[in-house]
This record gives sequence, C-alpha cells and structure tokens, in this order.
Amino acid sequence: MNCGVAGMDTIVLSHHRGRMSILLETLTVATAIACGLVGGVFFAFSNFVMAALGARPDREGLEAMQAINVTVLNPLFMLLLFGPVAACAGLAITALGDLGEAHAPWLLAGALLYSLGCAGVTMALNVPLNEQLRRQAPGDPAAAAFWRRFLARWTAYNTLRTVAALAGAAALVIGVAQS
Repeated sequence: MNCGVAGMDTIVLSHHRGRMSILLETLTVATAIACGLVGGVFFAFSNFVMAALGARPDREGLEAMQAINVTVLNPLFMLLLFGPVAACAGLAITALGDLGEAHAPWLLAGALLYSLGCAGVTMALNVPLNEQLRRQAPGDPAAAAFWRRFLARWTAYNTLRTVAALAGAAALVIGVAQS
C-alpha cells in the first residue's frame, strides 16, 4: 500500500508474513480502547443513569437530561466520541488493502460497527431526540408526556450504540490478535 511518502507505507501500514506493523497495531489498540470507553459511558446511561432520571418526577428528570445534553458538548467528550471515527476510517482503508490477511475483516468490522452503529446512531437518532428535548418547557404538561416517550426511545437507541461501540472494540482487539 502506498501512502504517498517514499518508504512510509512500510513503516506505517505494511505487515510482514501476516503481521501488522507496530504503528498499525498501536493505532488499532488505541482505537479499540477509545471505542470501549465510549461504550462504557453509554452503558452507564442505559444501565442506570436513565433509570435514575426516570425515577425522578418528570420535570426533574427532564431538566436534568437537558442539563446533561448541554454539559456533554465539551471538547474532551467530542474528541472521545468522534476521534475514533477518523481512526476507524484509516483502519477500514487499511483493511480493504489487506483483505487477504486474517486481521483485515476484523478491522473492517470494528471500524464499521463503531462508525455506523455508534457515531451514526448518535447523529441520526440520539441527537435529533436531544434537540426535541431541548425545546420542551419543563413545566408544560405536554413536556411530561414527551419525557416519558423520550426515556424509552432514547435509551433504546443508546443501548444500540452501546452494543455497537463495544462490539467494534472487541472486533478491533480480535483483529490485533489475528495478526
């Protein structure tokens, strides 16, 4: 695979006798850790945070989630959530170039699981629900009904992205083990 810099393909992406390069292996492990960390954060929300918010009076739960949705928009969390998408793009491209190698399908699967199943679900399903929640007036009776529907839908979507992030991390780790 040619990366555009003479000799760089050997250092960065190539493998010898089925082995990943050290840099590719390191990138894959770091990406797997980030995917797993995101999956862990999302697991916490699906497992107990949303249940705790749902146990509060509707107005309190809704206001707390509105506050979470503002607070989560910070550079560190955005880097953690979307940084692996960039890394996964590189891993997917590398995997496509290494299709004959045992690690390639695992890297491709991990990259797709995280990028589509986690980040994609976030943008297509969770963010639009969060935007609808943002527009709710906590004291409005209609907001309470919205909040109850929101809890079920948002948690289901969140569980989907939890599974995708953790499965993506696992696939990347298996890819490293296969090299």
